[in-house]
Amino acid sequence: MTNPLLDFSGLPRFSDIRTEHITPAVKELLIRGRSIIKKVLSETDAPTWSNFVQPVVDVHEQIFRAWGQVSHLNAVMNNPELREAYNTNLPKITKYYAEVSQNQSLFEKFKELQNDSKFEKFSCAQKMIVKNELRDFRLGGADLEPKEKKRFLHIQEELSMLSSKFNDNLLDATNNFELYTESIEDVSGIPNDVLQTAREAAKIDGISGWKFTLHAPSYQPIMQYANNQELRRKMYHAYSTRASEINLTENCSNKKSNWDNTPLISKILKFRSEEAKILGFDSYAEVSLASKMAVTPKQVLDFLSELATKAKPYARLDLEELEEFASDHLGLNKLESWDLAYVSEKLRVERYAFSDNDVKQYFPEPRVLSGMFKLAENLYNISISLADEKSKIQVWHPDVKFFNINDTNGKLIGQFYVDLYARPGKQGGAWMDDAITRRRIGREEHDIQTPVAYLNCNFAKPVNLNGQLRPAVFTHDEVITLFHEFGHSLHHLLTQVEELGVSGINGVEWDAVELPSQYMENFCWEWEVLSNITEHVDNGAAIPRELFDKMLAAKNFQSGLQILRQIEFSLFDMHLHYDFNPEEGETALQLLDKIREQVAVIIPPKFNRFPNSFSHIFAGGYAAGYYSYKWAEVLSADAYSMFEDSVDGVMNNNIGMRFRDEILAVGGSRTALESFIALRGREPKIDALLRQCGMVDK
Repeated sequence: MTNPLLDFSGLPRFSDIRTEHITPAVKELLIRGRSIIKKVLSETDAPTWSNFVQPVVDVHEQIFRAWGQVSHLNAVMNNPELREAYNTNLPKITKYYAEVSQNQSLFEKFKELQNDSKFEKFSCAQKMIVKNELRDFRLGGADLEPKEKKRFLHIQEELSMLSSKFNDNLLDATNNFELYTESIEDVSGIPNDVLQTAREAAKIDGISGWKFTLHAPSYQPIMQYANNQELRRKMYHAYSTRASEINLTENCSNKKSNWDNTPLISKILKFRSEEAKILGFDSYAEVSLASKMAVTPKQVLDFLSELATKAKPYARLDLEELEEFASDHLGLNKLESWDLAYVSEKLRVERYAFSDNDVKQYFPEPRVLSGMFKLAENLYNISISLADEKSKIQVWHPDVKFFNINDTNGKLIGQFYVDLYARPGKQGGAWMDDAITRRRIGREEHDIQTPVAYLNCNFAKPVNLNGQLRPAVFTHDEVITLFHEFGHSLHHLLTQVEELGVSGINGVEWDAVELPSQYMENFCWEWEVLSNITEHVDNGAAIPRELFDKMLAAKNFQSGLQILRQIEFSLFDMHLHYDFNPEEGETALQLLDKIREQVAVIIPPKFNRFPNSFSHIFAGGYAAGYYSYKWAEVLSADAYSMFEDSVDGVMNNNIGMRFRDEILAVGGSRTALESFIALRGREPKIDALLRQCGMVDK
């Protein structure tokens, strides 16, 4: 097998993949796909699962796996050659899937399958897949007239390229910024490990002093700890204007470029609006919600408005406290956006007598990973182990680790890659993606395909201090992020469904897919958990109970502001795709300004260009779906309250296994609401979330 992208016998062969493999592999796989579709449509017998659905599933899984490897590499090891190959083949992939979704003959075959008397004998998973396919054919334009289909196909191709360009612009703008300084005054207050990394980065460039970038491990500590307000202002300005028309020239290498996402935003919105109209919807928001738990845009807006009404008074109090503290203790009579994280940290230290940097020393990577895995093992009756070096697993970067998950009988049930550190060429943020999905591949009991996941973060890597390599240490927020992505991974890896279309995260409504991830976040606030995942990086001591109690007391510190910020973004996203008309002359930024006037208590400076970096909705899958984070928080808080109500606490294996059986194991084989009711015995309530956030009357 000369082309590693066409080898589906095992794990991806990352060490063997070259950019020249991509185009031939895509060409071959799309030929296979079209050939299989032609074959099943020529079948004269009545459609069945085996002669119709399964052949298409098999060939599409190959396309998904091969292109998934290319997409993954483009996200974590981006370079000009790979980007060119990716962008050259993306329209081909997009066109193929659009053709499939518009294929009237396939659509009719699925209708015939559903109407056949044998359909009642299908499994619940198979019935759900057919139901989803019929919905997706309608959303894909299968019912359209030929002229409309052609236009719809063109829109899909354009949108895929625009989204890819949006991400490329953001990555390039982020990577291009560099700020060097040799001034001790500039770096006052910044933690030593951050400075060591910055010094090493400057040394690589042949420059003395320190080098700072807009990547999270560099940017965030500056905003939180740097005493120099001007440094914070420069970094904030650069970060908040990424991929916009504003060109920052203050002590950095950012040159004029074509990385402005503003025109892309306008084009994306116009194409989405046109797509919705072609499909017979009033707005793209309605298209998006057709495959989600929420039914109408109004339902979502009402939910967000209710939450905003409850959160805003708390946010006002948070801001008043910050302003008063900044004035009385720091001499800042006007609180600017680049002061918020800094003043919040100072106030936290003043009020609770600890800083994030103090806490960070108790979360070295090895201890955090082993402790997180131990928690999952206790909850879900599994074991997690680092793959043996002899197995020679191929990875895309030396920092990547690979783990196996086994059941109580020692049987392999899942595997996952962990890529924790930020680096040039890797997109920002944290995410989980599926590499291989669980499904049945034969008739024997053991003929089950092992699921595989990618877990990606952007944390600071280990640094060399005084001649010794110091393990990476995580802030508590970063630990929460890691638990979040691990929750997504477990959702994908612990499924028991054997049909690909609803196995793992497949087929799960988008506004419910965050339930397992946010569920896992809750454990980061439990003493029973933290005492087992902490170990001071210098002396090995577990986190003191006194410090944990301070963290717990500060849990909802500034929570009003944080929640209101997420609501602001969610409202912006929903209105943008529901009742915003780009043809009327108003820009996306102007819409955001109007929403901020209505719900926000902090108004960023005029130069802030947040929409230009909002990749979740312009380059990800969250268009008219960003509210999902808050929606799923209601589900996760309510589900997690089962532990809070238990006398056995968070180590209650019975509750853990119930969550595994009713949520993780079933994937998308039934609706998310059905799964939640099976777990909780009723529909979800908002009470637990409000209680968790401290937004209840005392």
